[in-house]
Amino acid sequence: MHTQSPTLKELRLHGTKSFPFATYKTPFHKKGMMVKHHWHEEIEMIYFSEGNFRLEINMEPFAICSECLYFINPGELHAIVTETMESSEEAIVFSPHILSFESYDPVQVQLIQPIQNGKLLLPRCLLPDHPAFVPIRDTFLDIMHTCGKPYEAFDDLTYQLYAKASLLRMFALFSASKLLIPSEKNYDKRVEEIKKIITYIKEHYKEKIYVRDLAALVNMNEQYFCRFFKRAIGHSPMEYTNEYRIKQSMQLLKETNLQITEICLECGFNHLGNFLKEFRKYANTTPLQYRKYHDTEHT
Repeated sequence: MHTQSPTLKELRLHGTKSFPFATYKTPFHKKGMMVKHHWHEEIEMIYFSEGNFRLEINMEPFAICSECLYFINPGELHAIVTETMESSEEAIVFSPHILSFESYDPVQVQLIQPIQNGKLLLPRCLLPDHPAFVPIRDTFLDIMHTCGKPYEAFDDLTYQLYAKASLLRMFALFSASKLLIPSEKNYDKRVEEIKKIITYIKEHYKEKIYVRDLAALVNMNEQYFCRFFKRAIGHSPMEYTNEYRIKQSMQLLKETNLQITEICLECGFNHLGNFLKEFRKYANTTPLQYRKYHDTEHT
């Protein structure tokens, strides 16, 4: 379990503050990066039913070509690349704190608290040949089926109770099969440096970002830093920054009535021509066409 600065977090809220639990099903229709490099303090469970993927966890690649379950522990940097045209993955993301009991019984003291404190970790993966795979997978899919509802359901006590009880059942299966692993508290300097850079980009993408400033954050010269970042992420620092800016511009195009020029400036582009060029590069369309498409989709 890594010790993190409070500022180095993914900004996305999974579920609600009172019940941090969410389910996701992500379809993809072309090869390439499916889920960008990110990290969070929640546990993530990912189910791959079919297709070919490359899952990266703490800069270590895992090739996936058949049904399996993978588990992301809090603080781990991860990304998903799809190697096939039509594919999807399903995920459950939750804070281990929702598993807590008020009474300090043996389950709370010996299982729940060590999970919350990072002293017990989930296994990296579970394959179909393991005796616990089928019951854990079936519990996962049952959660996806029952709890894959709009956010309005998060305040429903029955919904929350079902999610919590199902997760506890899954941890009972982990425990019965001795799948939970004592943490070795390893610290990977490279992973922490990449997380520091990604966090800086996400917090400052509206401003002018220079490679020299990013390199200085991790005490590297610019040339070495660019090689280091591209080897870890697969993109140069500025390619990653511009792609993140375009992703934010897409949200503004869908959710606001801001003019294209306003969105351009809001997302850190100083020149409209450069914004339009980068938008077409990553979205394969223009900002105006993108907005029209999503306006039509919701009418």
